[in-house]
Amino acid sequence: MGVGPLVVEVMVTFLLAAVVLFRYGNWYRHHLLVTVAVLIAWYFSMLIVFILPLDVSNTIYENCREKLSETLRASEIADNNTGVMMMLNTSDDLNITTTTTTTTPAPVPHCLRPWSFVPPGVFPVFWRIVYWTSQVLTWLILPLMQSYTKAGDFTFASKLRSAVVDNAIYYGSYLLIVGILLLYIVFKDPGLDGGKLRAIAASASNTWGMFWLVLLLGYGLVEVPRSLWHSASTIHTLHHSYFHAAKLSQERAEANERVNDLLQSMRALGGSLGPGHPLRPHMDVIESKVPVELLDKVRRHPPPDSPHADVPSEKALVRLHKQLLKALQCQRRVETQWGLLVEGVVALEDTHRNAASHDTTFKHSTPLHRHPVLAYIYTPTLEWVWRCRVRGWLLRALAVGAALVSLVVVWSELTFFSTSPTLSLFAVFLNLAKASYDYFTIEVISSLSMAYIALCAYSTLFKIRVLNLYYLAPHHQTDEYSLIFSGMMLCRLTPPMCLNFLSLIHMDSHTIQERTEETHYTQIMGHMDVIKIISDGFNIYFPMMIVALCLATYYSLGSRLLSALGFQQFMCDDELTTDLIEEGKTLVSRESRRRQRMEDNAARRKDFTQRFGGGETSASMYRSARQRAEDLVRPLKREDSSDSAQLELLGGTEGMMDYSSRTTTSSLSMEGDIEAGSRGSGLGGVGSGLGQYSRARTHKPDKGLFDDV
Repeated sequence: MGVGPLVVEVMVTFLLAAVVLFRYGNWYRHHLLVTVAVLIAWYFSMLIVFILPLDVSNTIYENCREKLSETLRASEIADNNTGVMMMLNTSDDLNITTTTTTTTPAPVPHCLRPWSFVPPGVFPVFWRIVYWTSQVLTWLILPLMQSYTKAGDFTFASKLRSAVVDNAIYYGSYLLIVGILLLYIVFKDPGLDGGKLRAIAASASNTWGMFWLVLLLGYGLVEVPRSLWHSASTIHTLHHSYFHAAKLSQERAEANERVNDLLQSMRALGGSLGPGHPLRPHMDVIESKVPVELLDKVRRHPPPDSPHADVPSEKALVRLHKQLLKALQCQRRVETQWGLLVEGVVALEDTHRNAASHDTTFKHSTPLHRHPVLAYIYTPTLEWVWRCRVRGWLLRALAVGAALVSLVVVWSELTFFSTSPTLSLFAVFLNLAKASYDYFTIEVISSLSMAYIALCAYSTLFKIRVLNLYYLAPHHQTDEYSLIFSGMMLCRLTPPMCLNFLSLIHMDSHTIQERTEETHYTQIMGHMDVIKIISDGFNIYFPMMIVALCLATYYSLGSRLLSALGFQQFMCDDELTTDLIEEGKTLVSRESRRRQRMEDNAARRKDFTQRFGGGETSASMYRSARQRAEDLVRPLKREDSSDSAQLELLGGTEGMMDYSSRTTTSSLSMEGDIEAGSRGSGLGGVGSGLGQYSRARTHKPDKGLFDDV
């Protein structure tokens, strides 16, 4: 089949990386170079995970050929009278024909070629391109690009200068470490060449990545099965969503307050910069980053002209620009997450209510607008069966399967250094498949194992949140800084993860201290054994810390510690968690009612438009009636709060009350006035409703007993 399977996996992996990046990033808002760099970093990291199983099967086949060739050469030397002749069939299998003095040839064993066989010379070039490109990205390009994206300067040169200065300490620390390693190796081995320098660089990078890999795996191996198990419980998921809603509401208020403060600062600084000021173009750049509605709000309240106002410096504008970009991104992310969270909570409440109902038809609390074809296939009965019965059991089954695989990974991490007997379960499964030349099973076992280990490590990385500096948010809400940081981490985590997997299946001779076949990936990347203490201590004993980290995650020690420090976490047995759940439930209920009122008002507005027809006639009638309502409501703004209660004498004048408090809902006031009159009398109903309002204004109710008090 040639390179067909390799090409297919390369294309599928690219689509997977593009889909994941599309979910988290924003291709329309982010810079093209940032999108391309992050896509390459994610793509090459995933590519190593999915292509390594092909390298494993091809390595087993090539090792079989070498062993068989050595056996045949030894047999030919030992038995000169038989005249053994060896023929290697390079197209399909390795067929050996024995020529003797007899008339019937005796067959000897042969090596079966794997279905995904890749011609020699392809993997070395492939791994050189993938590995060294990802290393250059993660250690040189992406850190500089990360600092460039968060810089608040206004020109390319100034942004680049700020990025270089910001990375000076970062690069300086790494150069110091590399210098110490070079001196140590030169004293140990004076013959230092280019190959050893590449090995040193790879070893240092892999050692750093192994440290973080163990930390991430220790959390992910427990949290992935537990998350699947908890997702099967609608009550648990609903309580967690309420808890998240309470925290997100607080974060939402803080984000809005932060943006308002920065807008006030922008107004204060902008008021001292006239049209001809040299720094005015910088202020125009800052204002161009603010949404139109917020910018109009600022411009409606211009700062007072003061001859003694301080003129801001360029550094002040740079600092304001940097802070404003970060605050606006945070506000957009929180608002989007809040809307999606409310929708998710409503769906969970519907599932919980329908699961307790005896009716096998799923009923939504809010109407859904689905495509007719989808509505025909995904019927309410089928939806009830899936969401109330099948989904929970399927998630529990997946959770049990994931827990078993996690146990296999932990056991193999503890025993991979033992080769006689072989205790690593991954190595046992691979040896059984290798004995029967079942290359398909070898690739399936390797792919699933690598995919699960990568899932546990990557999912933990995607959940990590370092204040508001690094946060991967779905639905296109991740900023450029966080995307670049995730690309750097993936490039650094994937190579040591692959080396660790090769150790688990006993295909890394430098780790298990035994001669075995080496994959092309290991030959290109090297081993983590340049320094003796790393090869004999860190690489063997540090992965065993996964057991301690898994136990700490299982008993939620990290969450309890953060909760004790004031960072409230979701703890089922905590009183504060219960209070936040109740608060979140109230907030979501209030938001749901607000959205329902908006939908009802939109429906009434649509009904009004249909009732009076379309076109200019309907629009002019609506504007005329709205103007009459405004003329009558305007005097209310000068009355005290007690007069506002008289509006309730009008039936259906809720829209007029809304207009008196918020001018943005004037269209709703017109609908309320129309409903106050005769619903079938057109604009005459409006006049009737306004007549009732005027009569109510002329006749005030009697004074109460405690009015003077």
